[in-house]
Amino acid sequence: MVKVNMSQTLPRTNPETSGSSKHLLTGSWPSFSHTLARNGLSLRRRILHVLQVNVGMRCNQTCRHCHVEASPLRKEQMSPETAGRIVELLDASGGEHLETVDLTGGAPELNPVFPYLVREARGRGLKVIDRCNLTVLFEPGQGDTAQLLRDHQVEIVASLPCYSRDNVERQRGQGVFAKSIRALHLLNSLGYGKPDTGLILNLVYNPVGPFLPPDQEELERDYKERLREDFGIEFNKLFTIANMPIKRFLYDLVHMNRLEEYMTMMVSHFNTRALENVMCRDLISIGWDGRIYDCDFNQMAEIPAANEPRTIWSIDSLDEFNHGPIALADHCYGCTAGSGSSCAGQLT
Repeated sequence: MVKVNMSQTLPRTNPETSGSSKHLLTGSWPSFSHTLARNGLSLRRRILHVLQVNVGMRCNQTCRHCHVEASPLRKEQMSPETAGRIVELLDASGGEHLETVDLTGGAPELNPVFPYLVREARGRGLKVIDRCNLTVLFEPGQGDTAQLLRDHQVEIVASLPCYSRDNVERQRGQGVFAKSIRALHLLNSLGYGKPDTGLILNLVYNPVGPFLPPDQEELERDYKERLREDFGIEFNKLFTIANMPIKRFLYDLVHMNRLEEYMTMMVSHFNTRALENVMCRDLISIGWDGRIYDCDFNQMAEIPAANEPRTIWSIDSLDEFNHGPIALADHCYGCTAGSGSSCAGQLT
């Protein structure tokens, strides 16, 4: 069984008053750009295959590792006009190359444009991913969401940072674990995670503290064994994702005086093989307000795509980003340390 480091309890913070976004990611470590140059490497986009859309910052949870700083107090959400423009760009872009629309938040299901984007993307033959925190399925007004996901064969990537109640609630809050298990039972009952249904249910593990994730395959075996034996739950794959030193997690690192330690660890574990598979090579990220970024992490750090501020109204096609430059920052070490990390888990 893989050993997961849960010994570090993060300090309690109020992300809406902490000022975490004001902390700059600076220190004595070499910059990510310097590390690439030293290794004779560069990073440019290939052809766009994935359009990731953040439909808003509102969430029914307030998770302590959240690089989005999402919470029930956030008001930002995508308008119908912005969602409509995204659908126009789906028709204008990608041809046979664009394959996936990846919907995230906050809790994306809380935005009224979510069903519209699901239906329009699936109607165009695109795969749709819903980055679901599970507990949102029981929020007021969400009674039909699980059925919507099943009817349109939406792939679910669900957050479950551990198979242990204590560890989940340390990171996500009291009562979250039981409600998450209930949601997984609901999704299993609809066919998600079951063989031969085509309904994909993947889970996500994040470390509780400033550590790199353990081996993904070994931890997946542990998850499947424990969830099956303890709760009768089935799922397809486990994704291990590193915590990004952005926003809420960055504030915690600074508060614990462990930012330098965490960054030094990631720099020392820089993996050139992971660089080949980082998600920004095939992805563009659109914010709730229509601004365009190279990835969701750059979006939260407010670094525009290729360091050139553009919106979905200032472009004619998403194809304009094919083979283009990618804006880099030191949080990029989070995707290239150890076995690598992306929205689809381990990279090498």
